[in-house]
Amino acid sequence: MTVDHGSGAAPVPDRADGGTAPGDAGPPGTPSSDGAKAPDNAEPRRLHPLTPVAKGWTAMAAAIAIFGQHAARTQETRLGIIVAGAVFLGALSWGLLSWAFTVYRIEDDDLRIDSGVMFRRTRHVHLGRLQAVDVVRPFIARLMGLAELRLQVAGGDSAEGSLRYVHEKDAQALRAELLARAAGVRPDAGEAPERPFVVVPMPVLIGSVLLSFATWGFLIPSAALVVVALTTGSAALLLGCIPLFVAAWQFTVGRVLRYFDFTLSESPDGLRLAHGLIEHRHQTVPPGRVQAVRIVQPLLWRPKGWVRVEVNVAGYGQDENNTENHESTLLPVATREVALGVLSRILPGVDVRAVPLTRVPKRARWHSPVRRRAMACGADDRVFVARRGVFRRETDVIPHAKVQSVRWTQGPVERRLRLATVHLDSTPGPVRVTASLRDVDEAFRLVDEQAERSRVGRRGEGPHRWSTRSGGSVDAVDR
Repeated sequence: MTVDHGSGAAPVPDRADGGTAPGDAGPPGTPSSDGAKAPDNAEPRRLHPLTPVAKGWTAMAAAIAIFGQHAARTQETRLGIIVAGAVFLGALSWGLLSWAFTVYRIEDDDLRIDSGVMFRRTRHVHLGRLQAVDVVRPFIARLMGLAELRLQVAGGDSAEGSLRYVHEKDAQALRAELLARAAGVRPDAGEAPERPFVVVPMPVLIGSVLLSFATWGFLIPSAALVVVALTTGSAALLLGCIPLFVAAWQFTVGRVLRYFDFTLSESPDGLRLAHGLIEHRHQTVPPGRVQAVRIVQPLLWRPKGWVRVEVNVAGYGQDENNTENHESTLLPVATREVALGVLSRILPGVDVRAVPLTRVPKRARWHSPVRRRAMACGADDRVFVARRGVFRRETDVIPHAKVQSVRWTQGPVERRLRLATVHLDSTPGPVRVTASLRDVDEAFRLVDEQAERSRVGRRGEGPHRWSTRSGGSVDAVDR
């Protein structure tokens, strides 16, 4: 860290990539210590003029479908053209109005977004609470050279701070500016460099999909129903296969398309994830903001030594439909060694294999005779670790400073066996840390000890600026 004594400004951290910040960010228009003038960030900016087209393509497609259906049924094209034209013009007009009433600007440490045609809405996204910054390029938007910028903040949802759409170059530049401000460096410092850390090869990705019970659990019934429908000539049965086909697509082709060319890179701003064929995503997840980690190993992956890494990051817990967000996946598939290398980046100084674990009491066999063999938990001075799962092995890791609450519960059978389950609550997400079937006295002790660990951990957690949380470089691990 460097301190600019000449200008009398507050300390400004270096760029963690080795370059120094040229000076204090300061108010808009204020000269920096090197004589350069900071950009006027209060200037309002608009979305790209093609935004109404990129947003309204579904309505336009619906208009074409209405016209085609009507023309095919009645051989009358005039009414179809009128209806399709009305839908098209209505969607385009509303999109233009929405675009005209939407502006955004950066005010000091806030991103302000003004929107709304009939009801005005102003959102202030505090950059100090940023959890992740994504650049999303859906297929239609990519054809137009557009991208969506999504800001995930603590306590927000998937729509928080979304700018849809801006030019691809503007999205990258704005993303770099927001990351720089969140890191506490000059807004015009530019985007920090990145270095590929993990690359998931296509054969490994396809193999992980094929070695999945969910894949065959949908493919086999779908194929069987298709054969029966074609044999009996039942169109109704064939239509009934559609939900299974959709689910099979999501677990097979959809998964391959979603994680196509998956690359995990290191940068001073955090870990950067880039993936996707039809919809390309470029995410930035600051390691210091990861709340909890889960390492998953399905049964069919064990001969290959593959695992999947999932994380809880505030704002990524659920999508707009209140379902689990697949972007909580930090690594779709990798070897355990690679996964532990990534874990050491997001939780510096943590070695999960070195954390001592204790098994459940023998009387737990009366509650779960099979599952209890894989249950264990333990803690060191940094993290709490819980392990479970016979067919699907799961290892949950949560830093003490990230635990939001600790509690224990007992069911009727657990009460008779003097057992209890300890819960360590985190932000919403796929990782739910529990230590099941512990002795009652041990559960009481775990709750008290974990509450004290969390209090001490939060006290020594350190600053929230991204660049101050970044560690040293590590060797790239490509598989």
